[in-house]
Amino acid sequence: QVQLVESGGGLVQVGGSLRLSCTASGLTFSNYDVAWFRQAPGKEREFVSAIRWHGGRTLDADSVKGRFTMSRDHTKNTVYLQMNGLKPEDMAVYYCAAGRTAVLSPDPSQYTVWGQGTQVTVSS
Repeated sequence: QVQLVESGGGLVQVGGSLRLSCTASGLTFSNYDVAWFRQAPGKEREFVSAIRWHGGRTLDADSVKGRFTMSRDHTKNTVYLQMNGLKPEDMAVYYCAAGRTAVLSPDPSQYTVWGQGTQVTVSS
């Protein structure tokens, strides 16, 4: 069974940090691009960051550049999203997704496998 499981969400104060993890089972990340998306209540799902497994090239949304960093661990078949300098507008459910894309993409339709999400709450 193919499954992506996110973890690491929680409550943090403005300016704080969290590290999200996404671990795959039944799927090898080395064959995919992996991305993080987020969705706040009443808003559309929004691209956050993506990584191409081979070579490690990343693509980040302008809203998180310089604050969020995506990385991968080959041995654990896991990707991470290090989030620093969190703002109230970062509060959302964060989803991990995997897909085979021709080019690293912010388009959610390019990703075919999705996790259930993890909540990030930022308090001011």
